[in-house]
Amino acid sequence: DKMPFKPPERAFCPKCNQAVYAAEERIGAGKKWHKQCFKCGLCNKGLDSTTVAEHEGLVYCKGCHGKKFGPKGYGFGGGAGALSMETGSQFGNKESEMSNRPTEAVIGEKSGPGPHCPRCLRTVYDAERAIGLNDAWHKSCCCCKECRKPLDASTLSRHEVEIYCKGCYAKHFGPHGYGVGSLAK
Repeated sequence: DKMPFKPPERAFCPKCNQAVYAAEERIGAGKKWHKQCFKCGLCNKGLDSTTVAEHEGLVYCKGCHGKKFGPKGYGFGGGAGALSMETGSQFGNKESEMSNRPTEAVIGEKSGPGPHCPRCLRTVYDAERAIGLNDAWHKSCCCCKECRKPLDASTLSRHEVEIYCKGCYAKHFGPHGYGVGSLAK
């Protein structure tokens, strides 16, 4: 008696209900998703293994997850510029695509507990922290303020609280005068 061949069960994406093949899968909330479907359930930002947070079988970016399900009360976002988390209304209604995003008044304000990135002032979680720096920077923020070139501990130059690549630093803060211009190229 031979056992009949049974093909492997296919996984279906929770967002679009289409089959997910290994080459295109992303895993979150114990399910397989298409790369293009693996987005935050609130702000629609694309996710990866370092930015995904799960809640009751759904996936969110860490920022939205913290705002919707994080601690509430004194000391947790009650200060100036923080989003109110009491009603959750900024997440529940989808009247406009921008309704669940922080307003410009919020950008630049400190958010959440823990170390804050010197550039964007938002909480830096271990999974998104730039490696090798004494202070906490997001990997995405760890770039030259001028030309946006990605930086690491060995390629950055500091000026006050900002970081620059060696070329932009020399151009703006290095010595000026005859015979020095070649440093900024």
